[in-house]
Amino acid sequence: MMLTMLALAAITIVGCKKDDDDESTPTPTGTTIEISGDITTNTNWTAINKYILKGFVYVKDGATLNIEAGTLIRGDKATKGTLIIERGGKINAVGTSAKPIVFTSNEAVGSRSYGDWGGIIICGRAPINLPGGEVTVEGGTNALFGGTNASDDSGKLKYVRIEFCGIAFQPNQEINGLTLGGVGSTTEISHIQVSYSGDDSYEMFGGTVNLKNIVAYRGWDDDFDTDNGYIGKIQFALALRDKDIADQSGSNGFESDNDGSGTTATPYTKPIFSNVTVFGPMESSSTTINSLYKRAAHLRRNTQTCIYNSVFAGYPTGLFIDGSATESNAAAADLQFRNNIIAGCTTPLAASASFDIQAWFDTPAFANTLLTNSTDIQCGYPFDLLSPEFLPQISSPLLSGADFTNSNLQGFFTSVSYRGAFGTTDWTDEWCNFDPQNTAY
Repeated sequence: MMLTMLALAAITIVGCKKDDDDESTPTPTGTTIEISGDITTNTNWTAINKYILKGFVYVKDGATLNIEAGTLIRGDKATKGTLIIERGGKINAVGTSAKPIVFTSNEAVGSRSYGDWGGIIICGRAPINLPGGEVTVEGGTNALFGGTNASDDSGKLKYVRIEFCGIAFQPNQEINGLTLGGVGSTTEISHIQVSYSGDDSYEMFGGTVNLKNIVAYRGWDDDFDTDNGYIGKIQFALALRDKDIADQSGSNGFESDNDGSGTTATPYTKPIFSNVTVFGPMESSSTTINSLYKRAAHLRRNTQTCIYNSVFAGYPTGLFIDGSATESNAAAADLQFRNNIIAGCTTPLAASASFDIQAWFDTPAFANTLLTNSTDIQCGYPFDLLSPEFLPQISSPLLSGADFTNSNLQGFFTSVSYRGAFGTTDWTDEWCNFDPQNTAY
């Protein structure tokens, strides 16, 4: 690892979030440390210093990177700084609500944008469904992921913001905001906000890792992308979109494939989601949006994704079950969509003519609901992107209707009565930042 020490003058920080007195912005007063190359021994990054990632930075097998709560790490734009945790390496980045760890752009206030730097890639040894059981992760790196250890441990990531990240090198070779490749179930990930990602906010390539309390904010491509045998569990997830920004490939809330060709490779991609809130670009039917926006949930290529107790609002298409293999999975109850609400979508449901998706969706035991308008969910005001409000109003249909009796929802999940990511408490308070463009890091 090469370290360059530079003097850093004391700086004054003005926090920006939903309130004006946010104190969750890191305030480093020590030195600036440029990081490049390989981290081969246990290493500590502390909140007093400021760190700049230059190029691909690898945490190698056997090394652990410990990051103190309140630490600021900035990615270099010219070299597309990226942090890569290799198989056998670990990251222990544990912030707090009052002192989140922030990965952000090294550009000045007002000059930050999508894809200023790479993002965070974590590679593990949990199973994937690609030939050979291990492959090189996307994005131009040389890191392998995949293996046979479902309970593999890549460390902890808690109360972490990842901003202005995500690079599309070429089709199917992207670095996402947070990329998880073959990450195992002992890894702990919660309270993550990915903002202004230049590709997907989150993508899981196989693996078994579980996530809770995650936010995808103003991403470019998909919010939550799952494939290559990912079988983890996700609860309490939020997505917010900018109506003017979308990807040429078509931007979705969910995108899920078993693999790139929709084969029967195992393990099948079968993530279990509960209590997700996906707000698309359309506040109402008259909202003018980028024409590249597509679907709130695009389930395709033989995926067996299961979604419960969630709400999808404001997309041109709500749920698209795409392809005969995926339709067969739905008919066989391998793919499930239950106790969910779709609201304010121009075409709420889509599938081929041979699959009656309306009848399937309306199965009484599935307890799904269609609402005409996004406002029918009565959920604060989420479309004010700089100061969004998420909590359901007292008469909102979100405050009831959840069901956790399904066998897929045992273990990891917290049983709550409400649908969507929020009940009466806004868990994004204090640690999230919905105006990072104007935050004086």
